[in-house]
Amino acid sequence: MYADTQNDITRQVVRVAQLLLAYGAESDLVEEISQRLGSALGLASVELSISSNALVLTSLVHGRCITTTRRIREHGINMAIVCELQRICLLTEKGIYGLSDVRKRVARIAPRSYPKRYLIPMIGLSCGSFCHLFGGDVAAVLMTFIASSLGMFVRLALAKRHFNLLINFAITAFVTTLIAQLGYHFHWSETPRLSMAASVLMLVPGFPMINSISDMVKGHLNVGISRWGHATLLTVSSVIGITIAMQLGGLFL
Repeated sequence: MYADTQNDITRQVVRVAQLLLAYGAESDLVEEISQRLGSALGLASVELSISSNALVLTSLVHGRCITTTRRIREHGINMAIVCELQRICLLTEKGIYGLSDVRKRVARIAPRSYPKRYLIPMIGLSCGSFCHLFGGDVAAVLMTFIASSLGMFVRLALAKRHFNLLINFAITAFVTTLIAQLGYHFHWSETPRLSMAASVLMLVPGFPMINSISDMVKGHLNVGISRWGHATLLTVSSVIGITIAMQLGGLFL
């Protein structure tokens, strides 16, 4: 294999690994896909070192090593992109894709999001459903729907303006709780506390928590601890927003 070819393959493999990490894949999956894709494209071996915000990849062919480093910038959870990268790996292993095909498919990958007109009411409906499951009455479910929908609108608006994620979570929790506690003040519901509890469930960082535990269990302690810390900070930010809203409403217990 020529050096230029090894360079090109290494760049594509590390790009795939970079995208997997950026969009929420667990570290073990990133290592597996990188090694399988590199092997399918002709590399003898692929060694990967992952840290909290960077990765280092080394490819080996006929005793010649190439090492490259990439910085990881999180773009949020997107399993559609993770699945697409896995599909590219599978098609390459079957011999359907070559290096040029992989390069084209990876270059075309772009995150797609649901339209706001669908996403916002669905978030409200999901939180309202949780309120119903918790035993909330009809008024509480309605208040939860309104509060969580408006909170999601605020969250998307802040994200569009590139606010820090911690500030985003704190403000969203504040607005959502402030609206949800109106049912408590005006006695619109017999179960107002359930409405306040269910409306902020959209802010629970469940996926990062699961990934962090998975990484630590599988031996990727540094990445797992980093993800756990980030998820904990998001939770603390949400708690700060909720606490301020409850204090302003006189409901802090």
